[in-house]
Amino acid sequence: MEMPDYKVALIVGAGEGLSASLARLFAKQGIRVALAARRIEKLGALCTETGARAFACDATDPDEVERLFGMVEREIGSPDVVVYNASGRARGAFTDLVPADVAQAIAVSAFGGFLVAQQAARRMLPNRNGAILFTGASASIKGYPQSAPFAMGKFALRGMAQSMARELSPQGIHVAHFVIDGGIRSAARSEPADRPDSMLDPDAIALSYWNVLQQPRSAWTWEQELRPWVEKF
Repeated sequence: MEMPDYKVALIVGAGEGLSASLARLFAKQGIRVALAARRIEKLGALCTETGARAFACDATDPDEVERLFGMVEREIGSPDVVVYNASGRARGAFTDLVPADVAQAIAVSAFGGFLVAQQAARRMLPNRNGAILFTGASASIKGYPQSAPFAMGKFALRGMAQSMARELSPQGIHVAHFVIDGGIRSAARSEPADRPDSMLDPDAIALSYWNVLQQPRSAWTWEQELRPWVEKF
């Protein structure tokens, strides 16, 4: 049974929370890590902790995304794991939404995912090896009031991931989409004492990503839903 062996991971939309947990886990597993974000000043401590390299990139700009992959290849190596963790939001009553804000939210959540995944796939296909992971949300499958732009972007990202999985899996590329159905615990946001583990632990989410990455190709998952044990669905 052939088991995956990954060497370089690129996390796009990096910051605190899930991205940081993934960076720590990948580094612990001996994988070299590249982190991409619009503003990389916030990534200094994480880079020091994990040995990761940070790269500035606007994921909605095709030229910047292509340049990002070129820099990562030259300075670290061609990524065989790529995680798209960026998302955009524009909240408000539907009739009050500003079209430019909606377009930007969709661009970050979905179009950026396309740009990153396309660059990743082009590099993985010659070796017929690699994994492309997408971070979804409750909004990937449920549109909430006053949150139409977020749902629009996340629905689109999920549809793209499903299409990619059907096209690229037979060519050796593992594509997976994760529905994060619940609030993620953070330093600024934690559950009340009377509701322990009612929020998603980012380290636990990262472990689920890792478990999917370790799947033999005879039993690949294309989508996984994660939610706290008390979350309604």
